Amino acid sequence: MKIALIAHDEKKDDMINFAISYKHILKEHALFATGTTGQRIAEATGLDVHRFNSGPLGGDQQIGAKISENEMDLVIFFKDPLTAQPHEPDISALMRLCDVYQIPLVTNLAGAEVMIRALEAGFFHWRDVIDA
Repeated sequence: MKIALIAHDEKKDDMINFAISYKHILKEHALFATGTTGQRIAEATGLDVHRFNSGPLGGDQQIGAKISENEMDLVIFFKDPLTAQPHEPDISALMRLCDVYQIPLVTNLAGAEVMIRALEAGFFHWRDVIDA
């Protein structure tokens, strides 16, 4: 599966800890991330992470383009709900594309843990049904 990992500044440590905790699952998948988040994940885990630009510099839009081209399967986006983001329209567009193209999107640690455990258990076959 192709998994996008995104985290706002105040949530980057949570994303790094998540990636470390679930490295054994993530290593089986193609990982993509926005700039600094991807760099920090790669440094902390040794995982291969394709890095796009940072979110404010177009990284969210680059991931959105991959979604629209059917080249992304899951988005894990640790959003900071307490801080205004200068690129909020890009974030909204990314979330809208997930809805349009039926791409699962989780926006917090609890949702990410449920999704990654479902992925590990093999309960993630929705793409097989759509592609059939």
